Amino acid sequence: MSRKNKPDTRGFVYSTDPDFSFQPEENNIETLPPSQQKLRIRLDTKHRAGKAITLIEGFSGKEEDLQVLGKKLKSFCGTGGSAKDGEIIVQGDQREKVMQWLLKNGYSNTKRSG
Repeated sequence: MSRKNKPDTRGFVYSTDPDFSFQPEENNIETLPPSQQKLRIRLDTKHRAGKAITLIEGFSGKEEDLQVLGKKLKSFCGTGGSAKDGEIIVQGDQREKVMQWLLKNGYSNTKRSG
């Protein structure tokens, strides 16, 4: 027996409309080439018990490409970190190394702030 209104990941639980159907989300975001990415690099210590991290913001593209870029940056710097929600976090003050790697790999619209 099939249920008419199955819940989905966006929070819809029930609809009174008998013809209602969930429309799947479409994430057709294309990753911009490195020369068109507008990345910002800054040092951040907020909500981290005073420990410094290097924050790279402004990435526009697929989540998989963000993960790949984050992994390359963390590997180059020799530290840990994470990549999610369009941001890459690299542990420690790695602004110079990150800037050097990004410029070497074609990310020419990169700004350093803070």
